[in-house]
Amino acid sequence: MKKIFFTVLLVLLWTVSGAIAGDLKVGDKASDWSFPDADGKVYTMQSWAGKVLLVNYNDPDEKDMNEHFTEAMKKAKDDGLLKNATYKGIGIADCKASWKPDFLIKSFGAAKAEKYKTVILFDYDASLRNAWGLKTNSANAILLDKDGVCRAIVRGRVPDDQVAVLVQLAADLQNE
Repeated sequence: MKKIFFTVLLVLLWTVSGAIAGDLKVGDKASDWSFPDADGKVYTMQSWAGKVLLVNYNDPDEKDMNEHFTEAMKKAKDDGLLKNATYKGIGIADCKASWKPDFLIKSFGAAKAEKYKTVILFDYDASLRNAWGLKTNSANAILLDKDGVCRAIVRGRVPDDQVAVLVQLAADLQNE
């Protein structure tokens, strides 16, 4: 009887702790954040209010894990499916997850920003990872609609069979 009681208690505590942590889920309004770029300019999620926002949140050691997905989104943008007026893709480096020094992470970020003609930001204390329940030592892709509501979230590598689906979802969200 004691064993069952303690098992149930542990399950309840685990469930409650997960609810308290507030992991971001599809349908949730994403909490705002504030991070600097390599030049120290601070951005918030509201910097792109009214746009569909793709947030690529990555451990710098896994910076290329979702390159296939990022390339597909870039192609959709280059082809005119995703428009500058209604869509923005950004990267946020989870600096705390890496052993690399911040100056090296900034260097990698600057290269990615140039390649994708976008903004790369730096989360030095893992505050967004903790707030949104993102995966550590990995990549995370979060698609938010124009109101900041999470419409898709992938913790880890975006499966190949989901890339086209997510590109189309981003395109469709522009018209809502």
